[in-house]
Amino acid sequence: MAVIRSVEAHWLQAHIPEDRQHLSDFGRMDTFNSGLVIVRTDDGGVGYGEGKVHVGSAGNYRTFCAYVHHELRPLLLGEDPDRVSGLWQKMYCGARAGHARTHGRTFPTLGRRGVPLSAISAVDIALWDLKGRQAGLPVYDLLGGKCRDRILAYASGGWCGVGEIGDEGREFVRLGYRALKIRAGLQDPTVAISAQRVRELRAAVGPDVQLMIDAHGTLSVADAKRLCRKVEDCDVAWFEEPTAIDHPAAMAEVRSATDIPIAAGESEQTRFAFRDLLLHNAIDVAQPDLGICGGLSEARQIASLASAFQVQVAPHLWGGAVLFAAGLHFAAATPCVTIAEHCHGFNPMLHDMVFETFPLKDGCLSIPGGPGLGVTVREDFIAEHSRTTEDEL
Repeated sequence: MAVIRSVEAHWLQAHIPEDRQHLSDFGRMDTFNSGLVIVRTDDGGVGYGEGKVHVGSAGNYRTFCAYVHHELRPLLLGEDPDRVSGLWQKMYCGARAGHARTHGRTFPTLGRRGVPLSAISAVDIALWDLKGRQAGLPVYDLLGGKCRDRILAYASGGWCGVGEIGDEGREFVRLGYRALKIRAGLQDPTVAISAQRVRELRAAVGPDVQLMIDAHGTLSVADAKRLCRKVEDCDVAWFEEPTAIDHPAAMAEVRSATDIPIAAGESEQTRFAFRDLLLHNAIDVAQPDLGICGGLSEARQIASLASAFQVQVAPHLWGGAVLFAAGLHFAAATPCVTIAEHCHGFNPMLHDMVFETFPLKDGCLSIPGGPGLGVTVREDFIAEHSRTTEDEL
């Protein structure tokens, strides 16, 4: 039996050229950052996982790396990597994992949310990748097999202002997308300007392209309702996080005031947070980020919970190629997933971290079919972009 020999974490950072930087309510993005975890076994096996401490491209990952090295690695060394579910429980419950096994319920550590869950997410993805590589099977087969060969993708961009957003949308359509997302909310001076940009984009791309709005949780309930009324004839596919995620009842109030579907959850962690969104009738679309919510293992729990509420799932995929591949395998094996995000910010993590590419055809993305996650990580990329060394931890 192989056992885990090493667990390492890297803060990866790539600088964004000035002419490719975008400005939103998060500020100006001048670097793209992510956390990469590598799990190795004593028989030469290796698995890669990716976690996020920020839903966008910003973030300082030193704490993420330190948590992996000092908290999670001691729990994992010498363990059987095939026991993915048990290892997730051990990382989440820490010293009380035995109680969790005995009593059949969770006994989470005190600091169970935030960076710890992001680190657990990355390790969990790495364990699934390792398990698939060792078995010679793609991860989607380990998750029960494919229910689809490809997944509809939406172009995730939409930062351009009035007079320019239409051209951006037409370019996405030219590239082959049949769905796209625009940012709104506090990145615009007024609700009226947000509505003007949405209307300009709809006019530019025509009636047959799905159009989503993302306010990043920045609007008040009143302003979110106003924006819904102003774009009610634009056939919006969903309004993403119109209000702050910390107040599900407020989001539910917006949902009850419009027939535009409401999507949320990119920054939420574990099935328990999604349970609260669902019980408040706050969402039509759940958006777990596999690098934040608890990895593939927890995303499966979230999807099962969402399906019981007849809620669709659309994973948030704003990260590097390892996280993106994990999201595609999740989409392939999960019936209630309907669409996947395709990042259109400047993102060398997505395009240069692995040797494989993710080509778009007929508006859809194919699922990587090799063992594990089906991607080959470039060690030279890690060496060039890693900001954290073992000595610093």
